[in-house]
Amino acid sequence: MTTLLRYEPWSAHRDLLNEVNRFFGGRTVAANGAAAEWAPAVDIEEYGDRFVLRADVPGVDPKTIELTLEKGVLTLSGTREKAAAAEGVQARRSERYSGRFQRSFSLPDTVDGESVTAKGSNGVLEIVIPKRPKIQPRKITVN
Repeated sequence: MTTLLRYEPWSAHRDLLNEVNRFFGGRTVAANGAAAEWAPAVDIEEYGDRFVLRADVPGVDPKTIELTLEKGVLTLSGTREKAAAAEGVQARRSERYSGRFQRSFSLPDTVDGESVTAKGSNGVLEIVIPKRPKIQPRKITVN
């Protein structure tokens, strides 16, 4: 069974730094060092023939999300616009993140990068990453 998880010794440090930055209104830092305002929550499932990623991106038009696969790294990024300030508001508490987001995932060599599909519905982006069929060992006859 293959897994999408990769050991990142500094991930706990990065997560703590992101929480402190978020508290003070700063930017988050992705695993690849790119700055982002926030990062969507993602569920990952593995099946015998595919991986399925579901990212929560409410308020983001799926057509504006950029999805790239380069050198075994799947990156999804985009922007959620900040809500326009209404007139007459005397106080506001805002917990929804806005601005640029990015998430990157290292994929195993078993994926078929040419057949990746994505669709957005009800604020969830679903990315299906098929696996390549397993190559069976071939017996060679010696003459």
